[in-house]
Amino acid sequence: MAAPFTIGLIQMAPEKTVAASLEKAAGRIEAAAKAGANVVCLPELFATPYFCRTQDHDAFNLAEPIPGPTTTAMAEAAKAAGVVVVAPLFERRGPGCYQNSLAVLDPDGNHAGVYRKMHIPHDPGFEEKFYFAPGDLGFKTFQTPFGPIGTLICWDQWFPEAARATALLGASVIFYPTAIGWHPSEKAEYGETQRDCWITIQRSHAIANGLYVAAVNRVGTEGSGEGYGETLEFWGSSFVADPSGRIVVQAGITAEDILLAEINPQTIETTRRHWPFLRDRRIDAYAGLGKLYGE
Repeated sequence: MAAPFTIGLIQMAPEKTVAASLEKAAGRIEAAAKAGANVVCLPELFATPYFCRTQDHDAFNLAEPIPGPTTTAMAEAAKAAGVVVVAPLFERRGPGCYQNSLAVLDPDGNHAGVYRKMHIPHDPGFEEKFYFAPGDLGFKTFQTPFGPIGTLICWDQWFPEAARATALLGASVIFYPTAIGWHPSEKAEYGETQRDCWITIQRSHAIANGLYVAAVNRVGTEGSGEGYGETLEFWGSSFVADPSGRIVVQAGITAEDILLAEINPQTIETTRRHWPFLRDRRIDAYAGLGKLYGE
């Protein structure tokens, strides 16, 4: 059986420039590695503000190809620290075609692969369908020198089908780089419930699939004003849940942080022996999942 390995979650806010954000992220990766991390994950769109609060054609200028400046900088950080880095970014596929993506970068600085966000939300303050085409690579698990990791992005975290498909590809941990927070006008009435739902759904994926889940959120307030799209207060709260859904480590709501957690294949094996959900799946009876709704 594979040996345990340690993951590092970087809860952070972007700086005023992409260059400064990349420098900050590289420093956090180095710190996580020195603390014992083998695989380090950054938040969704970590190098830029969350531009999806509004529809702005100029924001497309933030997109870049893979490979490009962000993946080059993070590959150098991965190689310098001797870790795997999960680096989310705004990907430019070509003129007029953009996606919300991440690159997995090996400790030798090489690219292990790309995942593109499959589920694209579109709500006030989260105008993502304006910017991103849906992912076209399907669900992914990447074989790293330390162990198999799955990657999904933010809105993907609400869909049990995405977690199950990724788990069936052999992931021992699913990373969810995220940019989620409160609208000021909603926080008092709905804020705690929204955050609790976000935590609960991801814990449920850990339980249902018998693996670890790592949610990596950004932090801080972006924008000003009370209307939708004017301000988002990102609620941090990055955490790791074990295969029984227990939260083994969690960051606070407002502060930047680096979290570490061990991924133990023996814990996955033991949990799945006692809760054999994968064994008991009725794969002959799930044809209806291929339809949007009903008959």
